[in-house]
Amino acid sequence: MRGPLSIAAPAKINLYLHIVGKRDDGFHLLDSLIAFAGVGDVVTVDPVDEDLTFTIDGPYAAGLAADGTNLVPQAAKLLSEATKAERKGRISLTKNLPVAAGLGGGSMDAAAALYGLCRLWNVAPPRAELLEIAEHLGADVPVCVQGRAAFVGGIGERIDPAPALPAAWLVLANPNLPVPTPAVFAARQGEFSEPARFDQSPRDAAELAQLLAIRSNDLTEAAISVEPTVSQVLEAFTGLPGVLLTRLSGSGATCFALFDNEEAARNSADELSEAHPNWWVKAAPLLASTQISPKDLIP
Repeated sequence: MRGPLSIAAPAKINLYLHIVGKRDDGFHLLDSLIAFAGVGDVVTVDPVDEDLTFTIDGPYAAGLAADGTNLVPQAAKLLSEATKAERKGRISLTKNLPVAAGLGGGSMDAAAALYGLCRLWNVAPPRAELLEIAEHLGADVPVCVQGRAAFVGGIGERIDPAPALPAAWLVLANPNLPVPTPAVFAARQGEFSEPARFDQSPRDAAELAQLLAIRSNDLTEAAISVEPTVSQVLEAFTGLPGVLLTRLSGSGATCFALFDNEEAARNSADELSEAHPNWWVKAAPLLASTQISPKDLIP
């Protein structure tokens, strides 16, 4: 590398999320279809000959500490130890996504950092080793490293390819209120769901919405009990022209609405922003894959 490299870290979206069991150690077992949205953070690595530094900027930088508690420097430490790479250079994170929002922002940031640091340090760990590093960082990080729409099982470590997803658009809305994931899981009640994977590739956004409509996000009621404003976000989507489906993403508080075209999504995002100026609202395409992929981690 002769200059800085910027890597997009798109929002992770749970198109559906079923809780199918619970391990003896308290971790919940999941069945979820994960894709990505064309909006997110940006991780930049810069090849300077100095000890590795990490900084955060952007509209949501205040919600994070640029220290060892952040997944980005943790990723750098684990990658350096695994590959014996000398920890040199600069990493900066532009935080565009709300924090604790159900969008996997920290996990995607870590995945983008691994991608960038492999290029920066000119290392290419085997795929299995890279996924092992990702597992140590968190349950969502492996699927973010994979960088493709996938069904996720276990506590996040079991990843299987999803059928091809159609072109579609999303409107994402968050009331700018953090919802801690542990609190939502602790508040969850009721029976466990069955896995709900499907084999067919939806022809279009409408068929995707039909498939998702007979599935759910099992954390919705728990998220609302932790932060009641989540219900207001879901209600705000009601009646917007062209909405095919509305749902909570992850543990919230971000919710999404599915559309079949860009114009309808952008018009709805504008309407929602005008009605709720204090919310974070974005229109973005649904992405079946990101620029982050194991094949790209070879210098």
